[in-house]
Amino acid sequence: MITAHQLHKAFKTRTGTVQAVDGVDFVAEDGHITGLLGPNGAGKTTTLRMLYTLMRPDRGEVRVDGIDAAADPAAVRRILGVLPDARGIYKRLTARENIAYFGELHGLSRTAIAERTARLSASLEMDDILDRRTEGFSQGQRTKTAIARALVHDPKNVILDEPTNGLDVMTTRAMRAFLQRLRGEGRCVVFSSHIMQEVAALCDRIVIVAQGRVVAAGTPDELRERFGEANLEDAFVRAIGSEEGLLA
Repeated sequence: MITAHQLHKAFKTRTGTVQAVDGVDFVAEDGHITGLLGPNGAGKTTTLRMLYTLMRPDRGEVRVDGIDAAADPAAVRRILGVLPDARGIYKRLTARENIAYFGELHGLSRTAIAERTARLSASLEMDDILDRRTEGFSQGQRTKTAIARALVHDPKNVILDEPTNGLDVMTTRAMRAFLQRLRGEGRCVVFSSHIMQEVAALCDRIVIVAQGRVVAAGTPDELRERFGEANLEDAFVRAIGSEEGLLA
């Protein structure tokens, strides 16, 4: 389980201070997919970076399976699998070597790495690219490699920043099936996406962020009912529109 409690994060700029995250609160439960949604600049990626310890909040607290991320970030990283906004795979290595390198960083044996790589490769449908150098990979192939690398240590908690961004239709379908499999295994999955169809199909709970704040949260059905809309996209627009009106 991942808990964000009153997260705040500001950045200094040439013209002053930008409050990127301003009191974000939510709980992502085990065995559920929690979607983090918002327009560009809403604070989603900054929030995710605080969840996976790349940034420290100015105020507030992140806990992963009860562990305080600020007090023991190394322990949190051991139980997290993360697909960041920057995929950053090593182009001179094969997909298998990329995965193995991260397995070694997590202290796994060669046998464990080989077993986990085989299972992840089958789940992500990447057997045909496993022993190719990643230089020249398509966006989908890079994303699959980055996800396999992030999950090689078998983490219970998974954070994915726009995992289907730039993927073709078939790869997107495979990725959705993979996310549902993670949920079925009882993992806590948090992901961000701009694709409402995907969010509606996958998410057990949705957290909508606008201007650094949570403006609405609930199941897809709850959000549609709250904003009186038949589809999730219209409910999302209503949610962020009402917030922008309040802050104008």
